[in-house]
Amino acid sequence: MKVKQPEPFTMEAGPRAVLLLHGLTGHSADVRMLGRFLEKKGYTSHAPIYRGHGVPPEELIESNPDEWWEDVTKAFEHLRELGYDEIAVAGLSLGGVLGLKLAYSEKLKAVIPMCTPMFFDNETQLTQGFKQFSKEYKQLEGKDEATIKQELTDVMEQSTAVFDKLANLINEVKSNVDTIYTPTYVIQARKDQMINTESATYIYENVEADEKDLKWYEESGHVITLDKEKDQLFEDIYQFLETLDWKE
Repeated sequence: MKVKQPEPFTMEAGPRAVLLLHGLTGHSADVRMLGRFLEKKGYTSHAPIYRGHGVPPEELIESNPDEWWEDVTKAFEHLRELGYDEIAVAGLSLGGVLGLKLAYSEKLKAVIPMCTPMFFDNETQLTQGFKQFSKEYKQLEGKDEATIKQELTDVMEQSTAVFDKLANLINEVKSNVDTIYTPTYVIQARKDQMINTESATYIYENVEADEKDLKWYEESGHVITLDKEKDQLFEDIYQFLETLDWKE
């Protein structure tokens, strides 16, 4: 069975724009509800899908963080081409890493990293997460157990390079966090078992922004945008955005 491919989205609602970035193995559905919420509050949002995401796992491991970064910069340019010159970025997990990189590479209104890793000490969790994603995708395709088992073995053996490059990206961004002066709202789920939650404290303590805050969500797991405290999360993000000095 062919799995329906997700698509990027753009929700235009007002002159203030937010770039929404999904996590590893995720896609635009990670941030669609947040986009809908912001749209109702008068904020425009755009969410790309990085190469290798929202497609079979074999395609993910053929892509790499350099391509994902290119996709994020293109998405940022897409908003600029639509006429938005004040853009905030909210990113989940890998999206937060890429969002922080954007914050020291471009002029942003604000950056909101959510459950964003700064230490590559979660390789086991990442590998298990990728394996689970791969298995579920193949089950959706309707493949039998023997086929799934063999294909999982193959894809896991070939995934080493992409995780090595991901480690390099995380380390690169970690070493540049102290060059970020953009208003920063760090969000972290207390029950996050995918990353080292000390990452949130590291980001908060090391960004040089005058306007910065850190909020913990006690009942949420790693994909915080889809978890039980999402309504509070969306409201908090909106309230943070409202504190910024927008032109309009």
